[in-house]
Amino acid sequence: MITGKQRSYLRKLGQELDALVFIGKNDVTDNIVEELDRALKTKELVKVKIQDGSLLEAKPVANELAEMLNAEFVQAIGRKFVLYRQAPEKENRKIVLPK
Repeated sequence: MITGKQRSYLRKLGQELDALVFIGKNDVTDNIVEELDRALKTKELVKVKIQDGSLLEAKPVANELAEMLNAEFVQAIGRKFVLYRQAPEKENRKIVLPK
């Protein structure tokens, strides 16, 4: 569980990110979950965009995916959301969270 201060820091970092994972009209598929898992392993902080063809809402999908992937929901704005998961290997960690 991350603190409010850490979430705020991650929000700031997330603003500069381009979306890496896109959810289309087929909604959340196994491929989307696998792609997001790979992205979280390498990047730690990932922005996801829900395409116009999908009827999904960002916040409920983000919370569901965060639970499935053992990640943290950072924020949702419009049709985009950001998830964070610390890299398991210390040498692969790119983000240092404030205390």
